[in-house]
Amino acid sequence: MKSVVRLIILNHTRFGENSIVVHTLSREYGRRSFLVRIGKKTGMSLFLPLNIVEATVVSNPKSDLWTAHGFSSCYPLAGIRGSVAKNAITMFVSEVLYRVVKDGAAEEGLFDWCCSQILTLDALESDYSNFHICFLLEFAAALGFRPTGEDIAPFCGEHFPDIQKFISLPFSEALLLPLTGAARTEICEDIIRYLEHHTDSAIRVRSLAVLRELF
Repeated sequence: MKSVVRLIILNHTRFGENSIVVHTLSREYGRRSFLVRIGKKTGMSLFLPLNIVEATVVSNPKSDLWTAHGFSSCYPLAGIRGSVAKNAITMFVSEVLYRVVKDGAAEEGLFDWCCSQILTLDALESDYSNFHICFLLEFAAALGFRPTGEDIAPFCGEHFPDIQKFISLPFSEALLLPLTGAARTEICEDIIRYLEHHTDSAIRVRSLAVLRELF
C-alpha cells in the first residue's frame, strides 16, 4: 500500500552499499524507520536532522521495515541551514526525539508540535541560545507531563531557580534569560534526568557537548 506523507527526519544509518535506513516522525505513523535506496544523484541534504519532507511510503504488513521514495523538501529551512549554531540545536533536538520516542510509538499531536518548533527555530533571527532548554520543557508537556517546580525539583541541582524561571516565563522572555554555556548544559542535564524518570528511557545525548561550546 502506497501513501504520500510528511516526515520529520531524525537521523539515518547506512544499510549496505546502496541504501540507508531513515528514522522519522510522522502524523500517520509516529516514530518509524524506512528503507531508502540511494544513488550517486541522491541529495543527501534531504536527510539532515529535523528536515520536514514529503515522501511516498510503501507499507508491508509482512515486514517491520517499510520503504520510502520520492523525497522532497517541504520547507527550505534556510534560517537553520545557514547557521552553525542552529544546526547544532537541530542535532540535539533530533537526538532527544530519537532517544525518547520509541519505535512504533504514535504520540497524538507530537508531529504537529515538532513542526511548529522547527519552524520557530528557523524563523528566529537572534536570541536563540536558550531554545534547546525551552524545547526540553515543552517536549515534556507534549508527552503529557507538564513540569512544575515541585515536580522537577528532585532532579535539579543548583540551577533549580533558573529552571523555575523557564517554567513560569513566556517563551519569548525565557529565550532572553542570561546564562553561561556551562549553566545551559547543566540545566539540560537536569531536565533530561526528569525526562528519563518519566519516560523510563536512557537519554544519552552526545550533541549536548557541542552546544556547551557554542553557547
